[in-house]
Amino acid sequence: MRSFLFQILFFSFTTLLSAQEVSFRAEPSRKSLGENERLRVDFIMNREGDNFTPPSFENFEYSGPTQSVSNSWINGVRSFSKTYTYMLQPKKKGKLTIGAASVIIEGKEYKTKPLTIEVTDPVANPRSAQTTPPTSPFGNNSPFGNFPFGFDPFGTEEVQSMEIIEPTKEDLFITAEVSSNHVFVNQPVTITYKMYLSARFGIAGFESIEDPRYANFWSQQLLDKLQVTEVVHNGKPFRCITLKQVLLYPQQSGEQEISPLSTSFVLQLPSNQVDFFGNRSYVTRSRRLQSNALKIKVSPLPEEGKPANFSGAVGKFSLSLNFPTRTVNAGETAQGEVIISGKGNFKLFDMPKLTFPPALEVYTPKEEEHLNHSATGVSGDITHTYTIVPQYKGKFPIAPLSFTFFDPETQKYETLTLDPFTIEVPNGEEYNATSPENTSEVAQEKGQFAPLKTEAKLAPINRAVFFGSGLFYLLWLLPIVLIPIVLLLRYFYQKRNDDTAENRSRRTNRLAKKYLSAAKKNIHNKELFYESMERGLHTYLKAKLHIETSELSKDKVRELLEEKQVESSTIARFLQLLSNCEMARYAPYTQADIDNDYEQAASIIALLDKQL
Repeated sequence: MRSFLFQILFFSFTTLLSAQEVSFRAEPSRKSLGENERLRVDFIMNREGDNFTPPSFENFEYSGPTQSVSNSWINGVRSFSKTYTYMLQPKKKGKLTIGAASVIIEGKEYKTKPLTIEVTDPVANPRSAQTTPPTSPFGNNSPFGNFPFGFDPFGTEEVQSMEIIEPTKEDLFITAEVSSNHVFVNQPVTITYKMYLSARFGIAGFESIEDPRYANFWSQQLLDKLQVTEVVHNGKPFRCITLKQVLLYPQQSGEQEISPLSTSFVLQLPSNQVDFFGNRSYVTRSRRLQSNALKIKVSPLPEEGKPANFSGAVGKFSLSLNFPTRTVNAGETAQGEVIISGKGNFKLFDMPKLTFPPALEVYTPKEEEHLNHSATGVSGDITHTYTIVPQYKGKFPIAPLSFTFFDPETQKYETLTLDPFTIEVPNGEEYNATSPENTSEVAQEKGQFAPLKTEAKLAPINRAVFFGSGLFYLLWLLPIVLIPIVLLLRYFYQKRNDDTAENRSRRTNRLAKKYLSAAKKNIHNKELFYESMERGLHTYLKAKLHIETSELSKDKVRELLEEKQVESSTIARFLQLLSNCEMARYAPYTQADIDNDYEQAASIIALLDKQL
């Protein structure tokens, strides 16, 4: 009994696992057809997928796709099927290949196997791509005449032509929603781009979303992915897709125009046909939409009442100081913070800086940000941390720190001020502003007094002026004198390199000296002479033709020289000279033959160098 129950459980478990396996396949209505017949190909998946990519169908004329979805529950087991159907007409005869389609299911790419379709000569009675529905065994009195959706499972219904429902402007549109059309410079504005789609339609995917140009605005994207919600618009159900949301801070006053956002996407359109399970069939079409352009009126900040220390901050801020240690020994380190917090155009204004006496060594403040970007603006805080290392004894006053911002709500400037404080150093040397040690290079903050300078660098009042001097006129005339000299030198250089008998002789001697120097040294030793000359000829070929020693066969050399369009007589003389080098090892050669071969080698190298 236990074994029987185990077998039942095992069978149920394996059945469930097999039902969960992802399947994506291509099924043709037939694999052989006439050239004048049509073919139907179904791409079927058993899970919902994204980014379906069909084959190129390069050997076929095609239409489609039409899309159908089936979703059912049988005995507690879900059955799902989604099909993309294409109708194909072959362009030629023969064995034609339909490539693989691909789809992304649960983040993984799946591909169908390529199909091979045999196309024969045109047939007398071509069949359609759809198989003819069978005749109902009940004749015209079929009990399924009133089957839902007008579908007869025994094929007595008439095939309907497909009609596609297109969306109207009220069914599909994009809006650009702006938080305010009238703001001050550096006051935040949020624009949200939304696509509204009637619930009857669907979107298979977005091909591109082109951002508008935000000229004269500082911008920050607020969304990193699309957001989809179900809404009711004018009493009808819609899908609302938030495409973009951007936070803007205007940087220039006047009427600013923002160009439309445009997007390309694949739209799913319902048809008047249904599948076996009564689910409506859909077709996909590419569409492109754009939003309306926007105009925002930006007012300048008022000049009346603007403090001198205003650095562009707009919003609502607070200023605080955190300097816990105000008594420091010489050589020790103390740190303090200046914090600006609130809501406004952070990063678009200058932080106020503390002013320290030159006796205190202060490092450049370290900046730390804790900012949050939202549809209402940027909020958070920015902290400047100062590090002080005092070297001298004394009490050093720190001037009060002030910060001014413009509040758009009250339309007034507000100034925040921190009280002055003192840093006390109880030990160390006394500070002397005129001592040489204190006149060294010290990092000075803006607004501080520099140490007194003990040495002056003065220049005479009546010093000589360069313009109009003798050196000025000499440099002015120098190019006029140099141009004829350069032209004359160029003339002699070209004349020297002309193809004259003297130059040819000079070139021949130079190449012979470069490649045949070893052969000339051994001109009275036949074996060593021909070995050196052969090595020199090979070295020349390798340098000119960029080949290896293993490739230096006569046939290869002839082929390469012919490709370089070297004259055939020159090639023949060169190969003959190589043959002489080989034959000289086994045949008697006189000194006259050796001298003649040397002259021939020098001459041929010169000819090759000219033709290559």
